[in-house]
Amino acid sequence: MTQVKNIKKLYYSKGKKVNELVKITGHNYRTVMKYLEKTDFNQSLGKQKGDQKGRPKKIDLVIPIINRWLEEDKTAPVKQRHTAKRIYTRLKEEHGELLNVGYRTIADYVAKRKKEIYKDEEGYIPLEHLKGEAQVDFGQALFYEKGKQIEGHYLNITFPYSNGGYTQVFKGENQECLLEGMKRIFEYIGHVPYKIWFDNLSAAVILGKNRERNLVEQFERFSLHYGFEANFCNPNSGHEKGNVENKVGYHRRNLFVPIPHFENIEEYNKELLKLSDIDMKRGHYKKGEMILKLLEEEKEFMFKLPEKEFEVGRIKTAITDKYGKAEFETNLYSTSPVYSDEEVIVKATADKVIIMNKEFKTIVIHERIYDKYKESMKWYPYLEALSRRPKAIKYTKFFNELPEVWKDYIDSQDYEGKKRSIKALMKMIEGDEHLGIINATRAIEETLNNGVKDIDSIIATYYRIKNMGNAAINEINLNDNIPRIKEYQSDINVYDILCKRQVSSI
Repeated sequence: MTQVKNIKKLYYSKGKKVNELVKITGHNYRTVMKYLEKTDFNQSLGKQKGDQKGRPKKIDLVIPIINRWLEEDKTAPVKQRHTAKRIYTRLKEEHGELLNVGYRTIADYVAKRKKEIYKDEEGYIPLEHLKGEAQVDFGQALFYEKGKQIEGHYLNITFPYSNGGYTQVFKGENQECLLEGMKRIFEYIGHVPYKIWFDNLSAAVILGKNRERNLVEQFERFSLHYGFEANFCNPNSGHEKGNVENKVGYHRRNLFVPIPHFENIEEYNKELLKLSDIDMKRGHYKKGEMILKLLEEEKEFMFKLPEKEFEVGRIKTAITDKYGKAEFETNLYSTSPVYSDEEVIVKATADKVIIMNKEFKTIVIHERIYDKYKESMKWYPYLEALSRRPKAIKYTKFFNELPEVWKDYIDSQDYEGKKRSIKALMKMIEGDEHLGIINATRAIEETLNNGVKDIDSIIATYYRIKNMGNAAINEINLNDNIPRIKEYQSDINVYDILCKRQVSSI
């Protein structure tokens, strides 16, 4: 990916031609064209390669030597400092047994290390903001979701030239939230900024021992997929992304006061994108023109969206416990009794944790937990096992959390009745346990109030409530102006005569 990134940057940002790239990189023409034309950087599902994290690179053996030479150069005259070529030559001559990489790898590392040592001024954002650039940062604010207060995080993308900006709310500030928020905004505006400035967000970059920046793999895939150049600010240099820092405060004051209340965070985020458009129908503080109009002008300097969507999500494997629960970031997520003590695949998005089997078939989908040492339980896969051992349901957490009317009903049933009741509950909560339990409780209460107790009647009432709302079937009263129809009286004596008639045998 580093080679792909370098080739794309030289081609798109530096204006190098393909033939020049062949000479610079040492790759042949086909390889360069393949990298330039590559647009899909999704992590492929299937047989997963071993975890590469922590595996030493070939260059690691000579990095301490290179660092020492470059540090010593700080006190030497400028014209007598090591070049990348001189370092490569010295390594071959003095440490040939440790050198297992080519000149290009050494040159890339030396350029990056020199930039850090001498604090290359090229890393600063110019005061005159260019069209098509963006800045990204997170802010924090309080929100109420379904009446419960949460400490939310909102991702901000601003466009300094036009002073436009968009925001999206999340429950965390992790890698998935960063990428998902950027992806939604890209898709909403239909374009991708050609260059984006970031703070040293841990979701995007890992700082090494010598303060060198290493991009997180999924972030690097994301930036290559959408084609933007990612630049990171120097430490303690807030002026380098002052536009987005101002916008973080602006969004908090103008969009999140008073404290927002919402039932569904996804719907609220869609509304925020529209509110941002409305907010930008005002004049620019300096240019005088409408911000939204200036943003439209900027889009001519941005990239179009790639044809294929990038699927944001972090994938890892986990071994379930004896109850079939998998751990992810200190929290437990249920799977199914069938998968107890088994290896499963966990895919984490910004708001979901998806548990899959080894064939990448989804077992269950949970809401992602952002607390520590909590548990998310989806009972549907477990009810199937309980339906085969109905007496055990009384000792489960699921049974204790059921409404009293359901506990009393199941307790009152015989063995077969308990099995039918559990299977009925499975049907009712499939897909949405929370709403399913609510509708199931309404159904059993209405059915019992009508003096009916069989489970089939409860299921029928449930489906009526689910499909038509909580409207009971009432007696139909006709208006007085509707004419009365004479009741038809049937004469069933004809059937008596027919039955008495002798029928000949064939």
